[in-house]
Amino acid sequence: RERYLLGSDGVHGKMTLKPIIYFPSWRIGILFFFFGNCLNFISFGYAAQSLLAALGSVQFVSNLAFAYFVLNKMVTVKVLVATAFIVLGNVFLVAFGNHQSPVYTPEQLTEKYTNAAFLLYLLALIVIVILHHSIYKRGEFMLAVSGHDLKPFWSMLLPFSYAVVSGAIGSCSVLFAKSLSNLLRLAMSNGYQLHSWFTYSMLLFFLSTAGFWMTRLNEGLSLFDAILIVPMFQITWTFFSICTGFIYFQEYQFLSILCNRNYPSA
Repeated sequence: RERYLLGSDGVHGKMTLKPIIYFPSWRIGILFFFFGNCLNFISFGYAAQSLLAALGSVQFVSNLAFAYFVLNKMVTVKVLVATAFIVLGNVFLVAFGNHQSPVYTPEQLTEKYTNAAFLLYLLALIVIVILHHSIYKRGEFMLAVSGHDLKPFWSMLLPFSYAVVSGAIGSCSVLFAKSLSNLLRLAMSNGYQLHSWFTYSMLLFFLSTAGFWMTRLNEGLSLFDAILIVPMFQITWTFFSICTGFIYFQEYQFLSILCNRNYPSA
C-alpha cells in the first residue's frame, strides 16, 4: 500500500490511498495468514505452548526476506546478525524445551485458570497493559503538539509501547486456542461432548483476543514502518505467549534441572 497512490480526491490535487482491502496482494496475504493460523491451532494440541510460541520466532527470517524483496527495505548487518541469533536460539529451544503435551479435562483446565500463580501473572499483565497504553497515549499527545519533531527516545518508545499492549492481550489467544485444541483431542479420544459452557467461553475469548490482535496488527502497519513494528509485534507476541503457557500449564515442572538452566538462555 505504501508504494501505490491510487485515485484523487479532487481537492487541491491531493492524492489518496486506496483502501487496503482492494489490493490483491493483501487478500492473498490474509488467506495465507488464516491458513497458517489454522495449522497453528491444530499444532497446539500436540506440543507445549512455550515451545510452539518460541518457534514462532522463525517468522523473523521470512519477515526479513519479505521486507527486502517486497517492500524494498534496507537490511543491515545488525539485522542479519540478530536473525542468526534467532536461529541459534531456536536450536536451543528445541533441545531444552518441554516436549510433553498432556490432555487435560475441562475441570483441570478450569482449575488452572484459577491457580494463584496464574492469577498473579494476569494481574501483572494488566499492570503492563495499563502502563504501556498510558505511555503510548502520552507519546501520541506529544506528537500531536510538536508535529514530527520528537526525540529519538520517543520515536522508538511509541511503537514499542503500542506493540506491548497488542502482544500482551493478543497473545492470550494462544492460550485459549490451546485450550480449545485440547478439548478437541479429548473429544476425539474419549468422546467428550464439546457442547458446554466452558467450550463456548473459550471460543468467545479466543475470537475476541485474536480479533484484537488482527486489528492492532493492521493498524500498527499503517502507523509505523513495517521493518520496525513487525519485529516488535513478534517479540512481544512470542514473549507473552511463552510466559502465559509456561505459567498456566506449569510447564517448568516437566523440565529437568539442566533444561531449566538452559531454557531461559535460549
